Amino acid sequence: MTDEIDQLLITALMGDSRLSLKALAQVSGLSAPSVAERLRKLEERGVITGYTVNVDPRAFGYQLQAIVRVRPLPGRLQEVERQILALPEFTECDKVTGDDCFIARLCVRSMEQLDELLDHLNGFAETNTAIVKKTPVKRRLPPMA
Repeated sequence: MTDEIDQLLITALMGDSRLSLKALAQVSGLSAPSVAERLRKLEERGVITGYTVNVDPRAFGYQLQAIVRVRPLPGRLQEVERQILALPEFTECDKVTGDDCFIARLCVRSMEQLDELLDHLNGFAETNTAIVKKTPVKRRLPPMA
């Protein structure tokens, strides 16, 4: 598992994945080489799986985000998954239990583009779409302890 110092480092990196080893050392009370070693071990254990940057899709003209519940028609599950994977506007997708097999998030520039993208699934699945008005909780970690 992780200890308190690991959790401090992870929390700091979740806030800003570009923090320097020096800044992480200040947060944790360790030396920069000790921080580097801890991060290496967290990576090796699969606790930290990558470092990322958050980008606002609106900067690229994507004015709308939608959540789409997708219910494949009988025998079409794998084709639906292939279609979702092939369309880069689908930015996230979870395969779930229940009537809907997939819950996906996509970014679009317009309602017309949303219709065009969903048309790719039309012959393979039923969809139910909700437009995202606001995201009060961004992706975050559950409590570590």
